[in-house]
Amino acid sequence: MAKTFEKAVTGFNHNIKHKGKVYHVQTEDSGVNNPHIITHLFVGGNILASKKTSYADILNAENLAEVVRELMEEQHKEMLRNLINGVYDNYESTVRSYQPGQLATDAEMAAQPKL
Repeated sequence: MAKTFEKAVTGFNHNIKHKGKVYHVQTEDSGVNNPHIITHLFVGGNILASKKTSYADILNAENLAEVVRELMEEQHKEMLRNLINGVYDNYESTVRSYQPGQLATDAEMAAQPKL
């Protein structure tokens, strides 16, 4: 791989108010040595949702930096759209109902929305 590209951009960060709470969406590129994009949705300092996408299959793309930046932008926007559309509205109450190390029951897991 004769690319000088290491990371498309450091990342994207947005704070967005939804239903009276401020959420933070963060998207980062891990670089060509660990080629994936990860987006986290935070509320109150806790990760509420995440999405990780590999781009190992396109490392030899001629315009890799541009392609990765576009992938990052789309994944970031998708998380924002999902938040606005209510996909994560029930997550916070579920997250807050458990103690560290406590696992959800099978019934509780089955009741969670599938992404």
